[in-house]
Amino acid sequence: MAPISLADVVSALPSEESWGPSTTSDTLVDGVPYAAYSKGDKLGRMADWTSEGKDGRDGRGGRQQYNRNYRDQQVYGAGTSSLFAVQVAEDESSFSVVDNTRTSTKTRGFGRGGGTIFRGRGRGGRDQRGGRGTFQRVGGRGGQQNGYYDNNRGARGGRGRRFGWKDYDKPQRNRDSSVNIKPDWQMLEEIDFNRLAKLNLETSAGEDIDTYGFLYYYDRSYDKPPVKNTERKLNVVDRIAYNVTTSSDPIIQELAEKDEATIFATDNILSMLMCAPRSVYSWDIVITRHGNKIYLDKRDNSSLDMVSVNENAADAPLEASEGNKETINFPTALALEATFINHNFANQTVMESETSKYDMSHDNPFYNPSEETEPLASKAYKYRRFDLSLEKDEDPLHLIVRTELDAVVKNNISGEDQFLTLKALNEFDHKAQGSGGALDWRTKLTSQRGAVVATEMKNNSCKLARWTVQSILAKADVMKLGFVSRASPKSNERHVILGVVGYDPRKFAEQMNLNLSNGWGIVRTIVDMCLKMAEGKYVLVKDPNKPLLRLYQVPANTFEEGEEDGEVIPEGVEEDE
Repeated sequence: MAPISLADVVSALPSEESWGPSTTSDTLVDGVPYAAYSKGDKLGRMADWTSEGKDGRDGRGGRQQYNRNYRDQQVYGAGTSSLFAVQVAEDESSFSVVDNTRTSTKTRGFGRGGGTIFRGRGRGGRDQRGGRGTFQRVGGRGGQQNGYYDNNRGARGGRGRRFGWKDYDKPQRNRDSSVNIKPDWQMLEEIDFNRLAKLNLETSAGEDIDTYGFLYYYDRSYDKPPVKNTERKLNVVDRIAYNVTTSSDPIIQELAEKDEATIFATDNILSMLMCAPRSVYSWDIVITRHGNKIYLDKRDNSSLDMVSVNENAADAPLEASEGNKETINFPTALALEATFINHNFANQTVMESETSKYDMSHDNPFYNPSEETEPLASKAYKYRRFDLSLEKDEDPLHLIVRTELDAVVKNNISGEDQFLTLKALNEFDHKAQGSGGALDWRTKLTSQRGAVVATEMKNNSCKLARWTVQSILAKADVMKLGFVSRASPKSNERHVILGVVGYDPRKFAEQMNLNLSNGWGIVRTIVDMCLKMAEGKYVLVKDPNKPLLRLYQVPANTFEEGEEDGEVIPEGVEEDE
């Protein structure tokens, strides 16, 4: 080949002033370079240097594949073959320094999932059902494939995942209000729970004004653990127990006429108001101002009379509209069951004897022997007065509350009589939805009682706080908590008593981080609002879906006979009013 001279090379160059490949008009539109694309393509960013690949930031796989925003995302120009695609000789995403393949060697584990801690019930990893299971609940069904623990999903399957702050797609529950809000109700105040939690008012221990009723002695045999392979059945004990609202109490009416106090309430109503920041379900209190007197009342068939179940659980029991197919585990059905259990438990654990009972100063003010046929339940009513005054107040501000006691017991050392309140926690099915991760009481109550009680403090924080406040208001020496479970998880008709534990209410309040001074501050704040308003009737309602209270002004004839304002509770529970 003949050599080419430099002059020939220079003469072969284009004569234009520009350099590089020659420009053709086929790929230009008005002088702008143009790449063909399909009209079905989604137009995105021209260049995105921040987005991650499908396999995650470092190519090891991650949660990005679960991102809903990434799903089905199309890149600009994906409809046709890209003009700028680079063909890679080898797929680098499949390269790994460490061998992540699962060996067939069997590892020692606990249950099918293998692991001992954390809850997660996903379907397991890709290779086998249990996955690695390093962070798996005992006996669970899921694991984590590559050892990365995700407490939001528990496993790669994602079913039955544990709810947490990362659960951005968790459906919002829409609960119904405890009372129908009428159009003619005027909203006056809206109080957020964050404001209530900052209130504080120190008060004295209170003083007794008068006592009514009688008490039977507690049966100490229930304190002993049951004999192995035997169970104590919860029996139906028909006894009359009254739960009269404040304004219908004849003793409170007499005390109001004597001008003994400014505020009047019952322990059932007052405890709900003092523990309001812990509540989740909706409730309502009727407030009536008559002159300079404030009466805190409840409606007939009010939710305050019911005992909630797992109200504070992270995954509380679902309604039928939310997908729950087990009718006996609806929140309303569980509340009826818990109320029935508490009524019978208090009557069964006392020794009924007319010769050995503790009589108060006066007889039961609500019992009429000529009209009633069933015997009275062991119940004592103590009317106690508390001072809610501040230094700046010109006139003292006193509150009278009707408290209740359930039984009496002799002290083992001094032999003195000690007053008790009897309450019952109930287990419906520790494996069912809404159980809140509760342990199996039949196997764990004796060996891990502290763990069982701690779980109940978490799942039933509001209920236990109310019971504790009621015991402290009544000046009870001991609060007895019974643990009652269904004889069969599929039936809510038969129950067994697994054990009874006694607590000092004041020490129990410290364990629950329950501050009574905060409760008194809430009461004083609500009362001050009502005292600044005109005479009339008001309703304080807990929002069913938000942590706040609303105060409404309602017509004077609201909730009277003939009106159907409240939520109707199904019959079948012992209301006894």
